Amino acid sequence: MEKYYIKYGVGIAIALIAYFLLTKLVGLHEYPILSAFNGVIFGVGILLSIKSYKANAYNFKYEEGFQLGLFTGGLATIIFSAFMALYIFQVDTQFATAVLDSWDINFNKGSLILVIMLFIMGFSTSFVLTLAFMQLLKESWNTSKSH
Repeated sequence: MEKYYIKYGVGIAIALIAYFLLTKLVGLHEYPILSAFNGVIFGVGILLSIKSYKANAYNFKYEEGFQLGLFTGGLATIIFSAFMALYIFQVDTQFATAVLDSWDINFNKGSLILVIMLFIMGFSTSFVLTLAFMQLLKESWNTSKSH
């Protein structure tokens, strides 16, 4: 199972980083609403990870699929959050201020809050999507009625 979550987790992180850099390239990286597409990237990666594992597993269990989805999304979240921390604290130190100013909040706007928010959103997105996908991919316990 390890090879699946590493492969797809790193793939999701690369796609997230590429999407962020693409939005930066066109000047739209300071609009938080565009990060909603991150959910699509997470969803595709987690779904492919679980489906790939299920296709190659001898006996697919719900717990294994659920664990795989969480690990895949968790790894992607850690890598993307680390990238964004480097970006926010080293490359573009004004990025966090610009994003937080658009929210019109009235407290000290530290850059760390943005990284923590990315971390929490990544894990919660992974959890919810894994729950949803496992409902689609789990084996049914319903038996056919014989008359």
